[in-house]
Amino acid sequence: MRIDLSGRTALVTGSTQGIGAAIASGLAAAGARVAVNGRGAKSVGEAVERLGKDGGDFVAAPGDIATDEGAAAVFDAVPHADILVNNLGIFGARPALEIDDAEWRRYFEINVLTAVRMTRHYLPGMVERSWGRIQNIASDSAVVVPAEMIQYGMSKTALLAVARGFAKEAAGTGVTVNSVIAGPTHTGGVEDFVYSLVDRDLPWDEAQRACMRAYRPQSLIQRLIEPEEIAHMVVYLSSPFASATTGGALRVDGGYVDSLLP
Repeated sequence: MRIDLSGRTALVTGSTQGIGAAIASGLAAAGARVAVNGRGAKSVGEAVERLGKDGGDFVAAPGDIATDEGAAAVFDAVPHADILVNNLGIFGARPALEIDDAEWRRYFEINVLTAVRMTRHYLPGMVERSWGRIQNIASDSAVVVPAEMIQYGMSKTALLAVARGFAKEAAGTGVTVNSVIAGPTHTGGVEDFVYSLVDRDLPWDEAQRACMRAYRPQSLIQRLIEPEEIAHMVVYLSSPFASATTGGALRVDGGYVDSLLP
């Protein structure tokens, strides 16, 4: 299957590193013009330069989309998008009874409301052009909420509802809206998270295995997923080949989720 996204403009939020950067790279490799987003102009510029070393059409779209001002800056940099990937998200472990109101709000505003804000802005143009792809990067934590970070699980469950609802809003227009349920993925941030749960003196390979045994024993691949493996699904869903897939939650979770029930 050869995916050609030539002539399409894509915006990937939170794409200066990790899963977002892998998605941006994958979309560009398929021919899309890709807007790279992050909070600061410096980090975004460095990411554009790094991602563009191997070719591809990347543009900078800096702005903290959790704020009205930052979102406006991104809208100015990317007036329209054919493909929107709502990837921005935060995560962290905290005992359930220690999560205060401010942290609950912070997770909702960053992990959920940013996706709503971006979708609300770009969806009308997609509908007008009768073509568009929107994807929310969710998590296995959306359906198997981890006891050590229920505030994160809550936000990812909400993203599934957001995608399904906007898919209904876009019904029959040629625009698809989906979620990608990503499993535990090997990024720099996740390495830090793993070491917050296991002995920091363990070598990385041993620490990774110990964390998977203790916190994700259901994984059928028994390893962390590489960011590029998430990107492959996103690129497919962004293509004309996925025109009949909408309102869905597609799994790239390593076989972790046995069902859609916790």
